[in-house]
Amino acid sequence: MIINYQLRRRSDDGISITNITAEVRQKLRDSGIQNGHALVFSRHTTTALAINEDEERLFEDIKVYLRGLAPETEIPVAGGGSHRYMHNDLHLRPSTPDDEPLNAHSHLMAMTLSQSEIIPIVDGELALGTYQSILLFDLDGPRDRTVLLQLSGEGETK
Repeated sequence: MIINYQLRRRSDDGISITNITAEVRQKLRDSGIQNGHALVFSRHTTTALAINEDEERLFEDIKVYLRGLAPETEIPVAGGGSHRYMHNDLHLRPSTPDDEPLNAHSHLMAMTLSQSEIIPIVDGELALGTYQSILLFDLDGPRDRTVLLQLSGEGETK
């Protein structure tokens, strides 16, 4: 059996990290699936997913790390100097909406993370470790975001 859910979130400004584990667990309970896989898939080019610890100080470390990889204004170049983000030349891009943000750095951050996670389902539970949580990263908020949750496996239909 395969069951699809849409998880919806409104993110905070800038980089936000949200633990979506409880909602995924609730959808799993609702599904009746006992053994299989949960696919969690980010449906945006400036969002990402990771399995890691839900700890506020770690979240701040992650944000500093990501901003160091892709600063907002330009890319540092090895050997010195910098490169401006060409994606931010909105006037050169066809059909750009009026509210389009300067977000090249958000796309680059998303590329360093993952667009999806697959978690085994064993005996009706997500097979996450003690400190593991499913984290949604919005790298270009505030925005309305959608995550696809696809549960597949065997179990009783509810």
